[in-house]
Amino acid sequence: MRMAPRWYEHWLWDDARYAPRAVQGFFKKPELELMIQRRTSLKKLAEAVINPEIVERPYQHRAIRRIDEAFEVDNQRKALVVMATGAGKTRTVIALADVLMRCNWAKRVLFLADRVALVNQAVNAFKMQLPDSSPVNLVTEKYTEGRVFVSTYPTMMGLIDDAFDGQRRFGVGHFDLIVIDEAHRSVYQKYRAIFEYFDALLVGLTATPKDEIDHNTYGLFDLESGVPTDAYGLDEAVSEGYLVPPKAVSVPLKFQREGIKYDDLSEAEQEQWDALEWNEEGTTPDSVDPAALNQWLFNTDTVDKVLAHLMTKGQKVAGGDRLGKTIVFAKNNDHAEFIADRFNVNYPHYKGAFARVVTYKTEYAQSLIDDFSAKEKMPHIAVSVDMLDTGIDVPEVVNLVFFKVVRSKTKFWQMVGRGTRLCRDLFAPGEDKQFFYVFDYCQNLEFFSQNPDLVEGSAGEALGTRLFKARLEMIAELDRRVTAGTVMAEPRPALGDPADEGQLRTEIAAHLHQLVAAMKLDNFVVRPQRRLVEKYAKPEPWHALGPDDFNELANGVAKLPTEFVDDDEEAKRFDLLVLRTQLAILQAQPGFAGLKEKIQSIASALEEQEAIPAIKAQMVLIQSLTGEEWWEDVTVAMLETARKRLRALVKLIEKGKKNVVYTDFVDELGDETAIELPQVGTGMNLAKFKDKARQFLKAHESHVSLQRLRRNQPLTPSDLTELERMLVEAGGSQEVIEQAKEQSHGLGIFIRSLVGLDSETARQAFSQFITGTTATASQIEFIDLIVQELTENGVMEPARLYEPPFIDINDKGPEAIFLPAKVTEMVRVLEEIRERAVG
Repeated sequence: MRMAPRWYEHWLWDDARYAPRAVQGFFKKPELELMIQRRTSLKKLAEAVINPEIVERPYQHRAIRRIDEAFEVDNQRKALVVMATGAGKTRTVIALADVLMRCNWAKRVLFLADRVALVNQAVNAFKMQLPDSSPVNLVTEKYTEGRVFVSTYPTMMGLIDDAFDGQRRFGVGHFDLIVIDEAHRSVYQKYRAIFEYFDALLVGLTATPKDEIDHNTYGLFDLESGVPTDAYGLDEAVSEGYLVPPKAVSVPLKFQREGIKYDDLSEAEQEQWDALEWNEEGTTPDSVDPAALNQWLFNTDTVDKVLAHLMTKGQKVAGGDRLGKTIVFAKNNDHAEFIADRFNVNYPHYKGAFARVVTYKTEYAQSLIDDFSAKEKMPHIAVSVDMLDTGIDVPEVVNLVFFKVVRSKTKFWQMVGRGTRLCRDLFAPGEDKQFFYVFDYCQNLEFFSQNPDLVEGSAGEALGTRLFKARLEMIAELDRRVTAGTVMAEPRPALGDPADEGQLRTEIAAHLHQLVAAMKLDNFVVRPQRRLVEKYAKPEPWHALGPDDFNELANGVAKLPTEFVDDDEEAKRFDLLVLRTQLAILQAQPGFAGLKEKIQSIASALEEQEAIPAIKAQMVLIQSLTGEEWWEDVTVAMLETARKRLRALVKLIEKGKKNVVYTDFVDELGDETAIELPQVGTGMNLAKFKDKARQFLKAHESHVSLQRLRRNQPLTPSDLTELERMLVEAGGSQEVIEQAKEQSHGLGIFIRSLVGLDSETARQAFSQFITGTTATASQIEFIDLIVQELTENGVMEPARLYEPPFIDINDKGPEAIFLPAKVTEMVRVLEEIRERAVG
């Protein structure tokens, strides 16, 4: 093992396991000693028993084994797992962490989530499922020690630079495994410094369907697009009975779809329209766009109709007397409050407790969430803005109401996931939750049912980064003009303002140099670019920048944090506008006219506030900007003068605020339309078809082809034809039957999974292990378990021999019970039973 600095870079070569890789600093001595010790103490992940008390479902075991294989067999250091919301992602990674810890692959684990509520949930889950890991909530217990640390991304960003006695608490080798909850590109882009700082195995979790994950996300985990480490989608979970499907219903609301038009209103409503105070100018619009509804215009009848529809058509509990647990996704806090107010007006007998607003502005929001999570406690309707979109785990939720537009696939599926969890005995003993409603009043279902090829929005570059790059571009353009001999002298310099383009170039370069010089080298985000920062913190390189310099500054330095403070966001946005305008002049861009209009608009807004002394002092310039004469033959230096004089005044402009308007115009509620979502329709159909086919086949179990299948006799082509005919007769469409074949890897295997293997046939197949032998009690019990599984499920994967309930007999697997040759024969018999079902 070698750690070597290469000038400003650090490299680690653990030559027994990995190729050399760049790291962001030296490991601490105990961390290096542990890495060396692991060369002889690591246990094989494939041989580790997955704790059945943490996870018991086959797909969870499979996901853990796939990650194990990626780390152990393929020597990969990153893995991405797609798992439907409600399928147990957190429990899966807890069981994974348990395996890695017991096998000495991981001493400390970091679990990252984007919200405090999700951090609290994860901590509680670790405490319940893996208490020996001493989970630490870094949001509230920043200096507590343990083996599992759970944090939000911003909290971790702030803690990395913490140091005691000159040494960072969290060195680059502090964690062996990092888990990213809901991994997608925007999170990785915004907080990638965390993942690049720690030298750890990385596991990403997401509920976004694998075919809808941005291809760049796959690239971040070094994976081929569309091929995660493991995937278990909502359709599979529904078809296998681990989650319940949505019944998606689109309900058209006229105002939500078309807006409100004055000409469409009744005479009485037009009088109400004319009497409203729409804005401070006293003008009255002819119409209101759909986007304005529930933003600043709140219409009573629209909300009342939605609530009446929900209360009438939503799933009920308590013998049908009470609406089941419901989440309403509102547009903003004012909208949420308006919905709750209208509910209280329409249903006063609930005394304000039935429907409650749960947003980030709500006092004691967590207490309300806890009450909502209790089956019999009020509230039964939670009206939320963002807060309940992800993370909340309430199995009793049976109605979701989309009362806002959503266009992010990731967010949409997270929101749908609030209703997917199973809930036993919800309606009465033995009457379980079978589905949940999605009531959509904003055309989201139509949008996503078309499966549009969307590109998820990225986090975008910070304003400071954009300014740095724009100023770099200005320097490059000014340098080009000097080389070309086209520099213009300025006829109207003012005191303290640039006299020409050369002086402007000098000032811009000096400002960027000042920013770089204020970058703290000990900051963990800055440190990987230390060579560049030290280079450009000196004034000399800025005198003449070459192509390589521009590239280094734009790609390596521009995004780094600096301690040069400028907190005036409005001023910085004005700076960027002027810079873009200056570049448009220098590059003769066609967008100049639009940029000019924006500056004139700002100047006009300043002119209206002449009473402010600071604005009045610049009134001559402001009035010049609003006219056209100043803009004739305008130069970059003239714009620079305007920028310097006005940037501090922009924040004084009164923001044009529309009045909040409350109306009571009659809205129109259209007919419901059932929408089939592409990610769950097939799974839902297959789940229903399995139940129907199982009943049909049971009623026709004497059919000769079915008997041959149950008795493990070889199937002929005519048998397979006859079996498929039976499925069609049972009500299966060709699409569903093909889906069943694909999921089960064969028609015969699918049908065998429904009817099982004849118990006597199964027992006979394994009689060689018991009959006429001196089999032990453990061996007999083991074979009995195999027979039971075959009788119930028809086939059995050999890997099941190493999972519960088989390892409950001996946690080391069948080799601890039988001789190796017997285990090999056992596997052969299982494979033969499977092959005979294929035909």
